[in-house]
Amino acid sequence: MFDKILEAQQKAGEMKQRLDTISVTGTAEGGKITVTANANKVIQSITIDEAFLKEADKEELEELMAIAVNKALEQAENVSQSEMASMANNMFGGMGGLGSLFGK
Repeated sequence: MFDKILEAQQKAGEMKQRLDTISVTGTAEGGKITVTANANKVIQSITIDEAFLKEADKEELEELMAIAVNKALEQAENVSQSEMASMANNMFGGMGGLGSLFGK
């Protein structure tokens, strides 16, 4: 059982490294604001169209920034969940393989 725990910890570390390499984006207002994050939900960059920045008011900018950040983080969460499910399936062969963890 301890071997399985150690293997799971190692796989989790590998998964975190893999998620660091996957980029996702969220945009608002047709790409006037673009937020790039990695699949570990770390914001890597924010780009604001210069013409839009000059004409936008503070509230509009804040609202659209929040929208773009939330879209990027949602994409990151989707990728993370998908990768975790894939890892679990590979480790345990689907839900049926979990019984072996408990001696069944």
